[in-house]
Amino acid sequence: MKDLTKGKPSALILSFAIPIFLGNLLQLTYSIVDTRIVGTCLGEDSLAAVGATTTLSNLIIGFLLGLSNGFAIMTAQRFGAKDDRGVRQSFAGSLLLGTVISIALTVAGLLFLRPILCFLNVPQELFSVAKEYIFIIIAGLIATFWYDACAAVLRALGDTVTPLVILLVSVVINIAGDLLLMVVLKTGVWGAAIATVLSQALAFVICWIYMLKKYEILRLRRQDFVEQDQQMLKVMMSSGMSMGFMSSMVNIGSLTLQTAINKLGQTIIVAHTAARKISEIFMIMFSVFGQTMATYCGQNMGAGRMDRVKKGIWLAILYTCIWCSMTVVASYSIGPWLVHLVTGSSNPEVVRPATNYLKFDTLFYFVTAVICVLRNAMQGLGERVIPLVSSFLEMLGKIVIAATLVPWLGYTGVIVAEPLVWFIMVIPLIIRIFRMPALREKQNILK
Repeated sequence: MKDLTKGKPSALILSFAIPIFLGNLLQLTYSIVDTRIVGTCLGEDSLAAVGATTTLSNLIIGFLLGLSNGFAIMTAQRFGAKDDRGVRQSFAGSLLLGTVISIALTVAGLLFLRPILCFLNVPQELFSVAKEYIFIIIAGLIATFWYDACAAVLRALGDTVTPLVILLVSVVINIAGDLLLMVVLKTGVWGAAIATVLSQALAFVICWIYMLKKYEILRLRRQDFVEQDQQMLKVMMSSGMSMGFMSSMVNIGSLTLQTAINKLGQTIIVAHTAARKISEIFMIMFSVFGQTMATYCGQNMGAGRMDRVKKGIWLAILYTCIWCSMTVVASYSIGPWLVHLVTGSSNPEVVRPATNYLKFDTLFYFVTAVICVLRNAMQGLGERVIPLVSSFLEMLGKIVIAATLVPWLGYTGVIVAEPLVWFIMVIPLIIRIFRMPALREKQNILK
């Protein structure tokens, strides 16, 4: 466990963020390896089928991740206030609420899968392969949530190393499962989905056993589930749904954009799949410092240390902006090589548009850095409305662009989509951060 309310903020933030960074990088590395295995072993058709449904899986899985992180904010606040019983109750509450929501999403997703894929404009020749892949991913959502919930509560207590180690084991098993099922047993893309779900389930089991042995504060009893504080559950539900919907709105916008991309042909689908995989690596620090700020601000708010919150937000913005500069250099120097590394393709019709996407969008990552830090810091401080407003603006912007710029400009419209909405969605965040009563005192947060 790590108490983020004491000690030098810069050292605490970095030591907390580095394991999260390594974990996210590991997960993204697996995602790229998975993409490369599918592309190399099964060909571009199968890769396009998986890519055509990526935004859908990101939408649902991103919602569950946001949900678990939102629930864990209460755990961080209770831990910062030295309330052991509150820590256990909030963890038990997150499992109860999240399990019900996960089951509901699974049932709804499987029942309406065909119309959802039709809405996504998945090409007919890719439809059956895409359906069998995403069906398995949705069927395993509850395992995904259980692992996310356990990892989130560990981070809420300041432990970011354990989720990293467990994730490493999970990724190794996932890659081994991919190779066994797709390369040796020739299963097709559904083998990749099976390997992903099984690795998530195993990660949860390992994490649960470790928590029971290592942390007495997380050894849940029957009364922790039964004797729930209804007011706390309401706050947790509000926080969890806020972060879940925040992620969902972002992904709904991307999903709508994907419906327009799927009309541009298989080559563009593959190019965009590669560009997005690389972008996920480039944007890794945004989610890292976002998660860090949610926990850091939650613990320090629980301890009443708002002076530390201000300094932490400033430091997180500084660190992410330094990272942004590095992504710009990478895009302009090794962009084509990265696209080839992800897809295994040297087709210029794949490499060129994907590289152009990276070169243009990375120039505006500095705006995204501010968005991610402020949005998650606000969640940690209990501000749930404005982050949702910001995410809604992103969703709305992508929907409008999918309906207007993409039909008019083709893939160029996709390339300019995100930078346009970033400048819009950052506005309410900046306005609100200056006006938050907890942070104003005698001076603004950015002074």
